Formats: sequence, C-alpha cells, structure tokens
Amino acid sequence: MLINLLAVQLDSVWEDKRANFAKVRSLLALRNPTPGSLIVLPEMFGTGFSCNTAMTVEAEGGETEVFLQSLARDYQSCIVAGVVTQGTVSRGRNQALVISPDGTLLARYTKMQPFSLGGESSVHERGTSPQIFEWQGVTIAPLICYDLRFPELARAAVKIGAEVLIYIAAWPVKRVNHWLTLLQARAIENQAYVIGVNRTGIEPSYSYNGRSVIINPQGVIIADAGEQDQVLRSEIDAQLVRDWRAEFPGLRDAGLIG
Repeated sequence: MLINLLAVQLDSVWEDKRANFAKVRSLLALRNPTPGSLIVLPEMFGTGFSCNTAMTVEAEGGETEVFLQSLARDYQSCIVAGVVTQGTVSRGRNQALVISPDGTLLARYTKMQPFSLGGESSVHERGTSPQIFEWQGVTIAPLICYDLRFPELARAAVKIGAEVLIYIAAWPVKRVNHWLTLLQARAIENQAYVIGVNRTGIEPSYSYNGRSVIINPQGVIIADAGEQDQVLRSEIDAQLVRDWRAEFPGLRDAGLIG
C-alpha cells in the first residue's frame, strides 16, 4: 500500500495560533492534497516552542484540535500535528494528535522526553508510553522532537507494531546535523520508514532551518524539504518495510518481531 505523505514545514508565528492556522491552510492550498493522504505538521506548530503555558495550553477538544478536525475533513486526509493540552495542576502535555478524515481522534501521544535544556520539563509533564495508529493498512507511531535522542522509545513503538515512525519537531539549526544523523539511525536500527517534520524561522530562544526529511527503511533520505517554508510531498510503501524485515533478521534477532 502506497501512502501519499505531505510534510508541512513552516515558520510558526510566535504565540499566534490563528496566524499559524492560516499559514498551514495557505501552504496546503498550493499542494491540494488528494483524499486519503497523510498530512504531518511540526511540534507545537500553532504557537512555536513556547513554555508560556498560560498561552499555549488548551483543553482537550480546544481550538487547535478543532482546526485540525476541520483540516482533516476538508482534505479527507489523516492529520498528525502538535498541540499542548492541560495536564495535572499547572502543567501541560506536549502532544501529537492524530485526526481521521471524519474528524475523530485516532491517537493522542504525549511526549515522553520533555526538553529539559529548554525548560520544558518544568512546564510539561512526560508521557508514559508510545502510541500507534493504523492508516491505509500501515502501523504508525508518532513521536516528538527530543524523543529522537532516546532510541529505546522508538524500540518500544516497534515492539507494539510500528512500521513508520513520525517525529514532529522544533529542532534548532545549531544541532541540525544531529537531527539528520539520528533520524537515519532510527530508520536503520528499526528497519522502518522515519519521517521527520521540523519548522523554520526564529523564536526568542532558538533558530530553525527545517530540513524535514523522509527516510526509507535502509536509512536513505528519499525526500528533503531543505530550509524554506513548503509542503514536502512523497510516497511511502509499507511493503518495503515488511520485505526488508523478512530479508534481514535484525529485529527478529532482537526479539522485537516474530
């Protein structure tokens, strides 16, 4: 099964959800996604990587989720995108939402490794487990940014069936070589497609240069968005994952698949 994938790489306006919703719609209008596509937006795309929870945190079903439901219905596609929802007491949860074409929630993943260097761990509580969802017959796990540095998180997702790993991110330009190298490593060691969707632009604390990429199960970058705002379009074929895993026994030897 081939999945039509669109990775939306954008310069999020700082703490301005409505402006970012408009940017997403404008970028997607240039690509006109076909029904049944998988559309992926970056981490906290609606606000930028802000630790101002008074501004970022929403209730479940809040304005960002409503926007994503509308987007999914309009394009009759599956949406993966970042939002911050209410956690316990005064803390938020940095999440990846997965919305189906009819607007229903397929998955709600909470980032398991908040970025302590950026102060995130003091305002966002951590998630406890990976999540998977099915799309077009393929099993997919969403993960978020700093999760990428912890290979055991990807392994846990593969252990419960993931064939595709999606990392939505706000990954700074000064460590972009780590971003690309680690994405390729996660693909190679898990014999999985890896999709990394990053943002561009400048925030008060960080600068970003995009480099959203799609990587095949052998670690080859098959599509690269470069450094400009755009929608990167490609296809992924789950059969390549299954054939490679059957041919090369790495995951079987690790006891992760039968």
